[in-house]
Amino acid sequence: MSLNPFDLYDVASLLTEEERAIQESVARFTNERVLPIIGDCFDQGQFPKELIAEVADMGLLGATLPEQYGGSNLGYVSYGLICQELERGDSGLRSFVSVQSSLCMYPIYAYGSEEQRLRWLPDMAAGKVIGCFGLTEAHGGSDPASMKTRAVKDGNDWVINGSKMWITNAPMADIAIVWAHTEDGIQGFVIEKGTPGFGVQEIKHKMSLRASATGALFFDNVRVPDANRLPNVKGLKGPLGCLTQARYGITWGPIGAAVACLEEVLAYTKERILFGRPVAATQSAQIKMADMARRITAAQLLSLQLGRLKDAGKMQPTQVSIAKWNNCRMAIDIARECRDLLGGAGITTEHAAIRHALNLESVITYEGTETVHQLVVGRELTGINAF
Repeated sequence: MSLNPFDLYDVASLLTEEERAIQESVARFTNERVLPIIGDCFDQGQFPKELIAEVADMGLLGATLPEQYGGSNLGYVSYGLICQELERGDSGLRSFVSVQSSLCMYPIYAYGSEEQRLRWLPDMAAGKVIGCFGLTEAHGGSDPASMKTRAVKDGNDWVINGSKMWITNAPMADIAIVWAHTEDGIQGFVIEKGTPGFGVQEIKHKMSLRASATGALFFDNVRVPDANRLPNVKGLKGPLGCLTQARYGITWGPIGAAVACLEEVLAYTKERILFGRPVAATQSAQIKMADMARRITAAQLLSLQLGRLKDAGKMQPTQVSIAKWNNCRMAIDIARECRDLLGGAGITTEHAAIRHALNLESVITYEGTETVHQLVVGRELTGINAF
């Protein structure tokens, strides 16, 4: 019996019926609704907003949250499979779902009041309210504790000054989850679009994540009520907890990008005839593609076990770092190698490899660079912090 070239270890057999059904449903959506348009979206530098309602109707926004808040109450393996199939389409679409779910809905659910949960989460799950996550600043990058954004208490309000950079969803967001220094440590605030002094500027001229809306946030004496402060967390553990949630999904997403590239190059090399035989008949091409399949298989097993640990409540941040480091490096190397096997045709967005390779330059960087995750693992091994 022949093996599935994109699932050599039959990972599908390790999934529950519900998990397989969810993966198949999102795969169909990607095939039918995403792939036909995503190359043009990337070319034009536009996020496909017309897909938001469909993504919401499928229950993909806040998928792991309880149904009372609009979520689908799915397990984390299911959420990972959603990320994998969406990123098989494009990292920009998976980033949108990750930010909405893990970086915006999750902190409101985990750190917000019951009033905040009921006010925001159902509309966010329905795609009626879009969120963005304001942590990164232009000078800070991997050192969020050095943020310069400040929030000062003034009666029953907070006055916020500062800025944030490289914020996914910012140009189309209705609310921003913004982290700022206060006299009582770092705290999170929900800032609504249209609040006086709150400005957004879209970032143009990107060569990566072009089918994603990215912007900068500016706060000039922005006044927000204390009712918009997330009351149940203080310190860096708040935003870092959100990032652990999002990084988990990111370990799955690049698997989809890598599978898309391998699938494309397998078909292409069987059809492309050079020196009287298909490129796929050469030893060099087969060795390259075999290595891709090996690395995809290892990544699939890493993320599946990570998901099982998370569903059991046993996942540790270092384990997320191992998987993000491994799987992002795996995917970007495969995308680049596939671009090479496609020859000159590989530089156009008529093929997926160059688009995925460019997108993965961002995915391997955001929410912890490769170096940061290497140092997280090094600290775990040695007990010494080398940051």
